[in-house]
Amino acid sequence: MSFWESLWAIVGWFLWAAIFIGYLMALFTVLADIVRDDTLRGWAKALWVVFLIFVPFVTALIYLVARGDGMSERSAEVMRENKREADDYIRSVVHIDPASQIEKAAALLASGTISQSEYEHIKSRALAG
Repeated sequence: MSFWESLWAIVGWFLWAAIFIGYLMALFTVLADIVRDDTLRGWAKALWVVFLIFVPFVTALIYLVARGDGMSERSAEVMRENKREADDYIRSVVHIDPASQIEKAAALLASGTISQSEYEHIKSRALAG
């Protein structure tokens, strides 16, 4: 086998590996969406999964064509929910009440670390939320 033949064989293997990985990603994305979908009931989900196991390529294509729009909406909703939960958690951990902020700013003003205008700015920001 010459150098060029072995090089093209390696390129061919990489191409098929990339196609296979893409196919697996699509398959698992469809499977995750089937499980996540609230509009499908148990038997419909089971039927989709059975077809996905026995005729995976055709079933994945049919699912993407038939239910692709809802798939993107469900994915966006999950992302929004995750972001909202993360933001709520961050707010609960980082929350400092306005009185505490004003008290700290007053201590800094009394020690001469900040000026009166900086104190007023911190106070207005704390009261604004």
